[in-house]
Amino acid sequence: MDNTEFCENNEVHYDIVNKVNMIDEEELSDLAELFKVFGDSTRIKILYALYEQEMCVCDLAEVLNMTISAISHQLRILKQNKLVRNRRDGKSVYYSLDDEHVQKIIAMGKEHIEEKR
Repeated sequence: MDNTEFCENNEVHYDIVNKVNMIDEEELSDLAELFKVFGDSTRIKILYALYEQEMCVCDLAEVLNMTISAISHQLRILKQNKLVRNRRDGKSVYYSLDDEHVQKIIAMGKEHIEEKR
């Protein structure tokens, strides 16, 4: 059963409509793709772990109780989407969130779900 409420009259409020500056289709598509990356629970686990602490693949595999191969595969996707970055320190490669925007997305998402509880 659909509980969606809608207007009883069929009237467009042009004063409101004219204030909306939609981005172009390519940007909307890119935005949708970004949110698809966040739609995978394994990737969210990795992002949250990296929100807490920079880690190498072995550390992530241990924290998340997953294989190194599975973590590496997801890190590749996250890196392609510019959500994580890595740095080499000797023989180790450490991963972290790419920038403050990613940190804010994780923090705001966490805050949003906590206020709903």
